Amino acid sequence: MSYLDNIFFAILLILGIGFFSLNIKKLIRNIKLGKEVNRSDNATERWKNMLMIAFGQSKMVNRPVVGFLHIIVYVGFVVINLEVLEIIIDGIFGTHRVFSFLGGVYNYLIGTFEILALLVLVSVIIFWTRRNGIKLKRFVSSDLKGWPKSDANYILYFEVVLMSLFLLMNASDFWLQQAGISHYIQAGAFPVSHFISPIFNGKNEGAVIMLERTFWWLHIIGILVFLNYLYFSKHLHILLAFPNTYFADLNPKGQFDNLESVTKEVKLMLDPNADPFAAQPIDENAVPSIFGASDVTDLNWVQLMNAYTCTECGRCTSACPANQTGKKLSPRKIMMDTRDRLEEVGRNIDKNKGVFIPDNISLLNNYITTEELWACTSCNACVEECPVNISPLSIIIDMRRYLVMEQSAAPQSLNAMMSNIENNGAPWQYNQMDRLNWKDEN
Repeated sequence: MSYLDNIFFAILLILGIGFFSLNIKKLIRNIKLGKEVNRSDNATERWKNMLMIAFGQSKMVNRPVVGFLHIIVYVGFVVINLEVLEIIIDGIFGTHRVFSFLGGVYNYLIGTFEILALLVLVSVIIFWTRRNGIKLKRFVSSDLKGWPKSDANYILYFEVVLMSLFLLMNASDFWLQQAGISHYIQAGAFPVSHFISPIFNGKNEGAVIMLERTFWWLHIIGILVFLNYLYFSKHLHILLAFPNTYFADLNPKGQFDNLESVTKEVKLMLDPNADPFAAQPIDENAVPSIFGASDVTDLNWVQLMNAYTCTECGRCTSACPANQTGKKLSPRKIMMDTRDRLEEVGRNIDKNKGVFIPDNISLLNNYITTEELWACTSCNACVEECPVNISPLSIIIDMRRYLVMEQSAAPQSLNAMMSNIENNGAPWQYNQMDRLNWKDEN
């Protein structure tokens, strides 16, 4: 490799990593638009969750077949890309298989990479068939039409191309090693690509060298393109699954958080020494707050990270009893809508030089309807099913709070129940004087 090639490779690497860094910076900016929430408690439990769920894929294997295939793709893609380090060093310094000095260890690594690459190809073909051939119900939902469906397929095509380029690169390298071409030192074990290498028989050495270099360049370019594509794809969970599982809510499922402002009011009411008519001190620096959430900036930053982490796998929606009975609610759509709205807000800020200009659009009504919100039974099935600890329910509850406490827009049946609790001390409509009549029934 000439110095010109080294320089070109360095520029390509800088551009690829540079654009990726800009996207990550934008991602962090958007997540920080959410309200502050403290998730620094119980670090031991949080690390355990991250290691078991994100790294160990413990919730994926609840569905053994697809879980096993996903683990193959996950492990294969991560492990195979360890070779990227060698490619980067070779590209910058003009070396070839710089880690070959590891001898038997290197042979074992390359052999493992190749077997994993083949398994990834098989798994990806099965995944593509499930989505586009068999058309499983959770992959043909209306919320996956358009870009979400295309995005899922693009990722599968990406993986096929990258794994194929990896094996073709090794196959041509193996052929050149056997031909005794200088610079192509004898290194690596090729349990898969040595079956591919005969396709180069009959070609002259110069043509095979050109093909090997082409596969090498396309492989590294493909990796950099894939890296930058992640920001625009549901596969951003490859990166965010780790912090998302770490910062997940550790409270028991179904336990709702109390609103601080309401808690203060209740404590004031229960304090016999408090004067309910006394004027409360006003903090002029306090940011005006609302009950619940009507837009993404009313949610907390963990909920926004949840939206970016969503894998769009549909396990939440397939487990949702409301969805199963034909209701409009889809927890997957709740997360996708939240992410789409957050991206829209981010573009607004970028367009207006760092300042959000009101656009008369909100997450509530424009993206998520009240019909969806009130269809939820709060059963936590979606939270239980999610393989990366996302909580669609927390967003639903916050938006319901907004409807009830800010707009008094609860359904008639719920308003009747709350009125009965206020007037009768129970959800049922009867006089408080009759509350103890049940004791006389026997």
